[in-house]
Amino acid sequence: MKKCLAILAALFLFSSVAQAAEFGTKEEAQALVKKAIEFIKANGREKGFAEISNLKGQFVDRDLYVTAYDLQGNCLAHGQKAAMVGKNLLELRDPDGKYFVKERVEMAKTQDSFWQEYKFTNPTSKQIEPKVMYLEKYEDFLVGCGVYK
Repeated sequence: MKKCLAILAALFLFSSVAQAAEFGTKEEAQALVKKAIEFIKANGREKGFAEISNLKGQFVDRDLYVTAYDLQGNCLAHGQKAAMVGKNLLELRDPDGKYFVKERVEMAKTQDSFWQEYKFTNPTSKQIEPKVMYLEKYEDFLVGCGVYK
C-alpha cells in the first residue's frame, strides 16, 4: 500500500511539473526581453525586429513571445500577430476597455523597465486571459514579453 501511495504521489508531482513547464514564467519572460535587446544591439533593428516577428524564431517559446513598440504606440515587431506590425495601436483596448498600449507608452516616460497587467489572447489556449508583461525601454522603443496568469 505504501509503495502504491508513493507511486501515485510521484505521478502527481511529475504531472504538476510537466504542466508548469508548458507555460513560461516571469523570469523566462524577463530573460527573453534581455536576449532580444542584446540581439538588436548586435544585429541592428531591422534584423532584430524581423527575428522577433519570426513565429519559429528564438524569441517565441511556448506561450511566451516578444513584441516591440515605439514610444508613439507603433508596433515594430510581434512574435504572434504579424498583422499588428506597422500599425499604431495606441487606441487598442483589452476586453475590459483598458488602453494597454497607451498605458505602456505612458509608463515608459517615467520608467526604463516595468511590469504591466492587461488581458490578451493566449496563443496556446486561444482564450482571452489575464496577462502581465515585462517591458524594457531601449533607445526610443520598448521590448516586452508577457506571461499569462
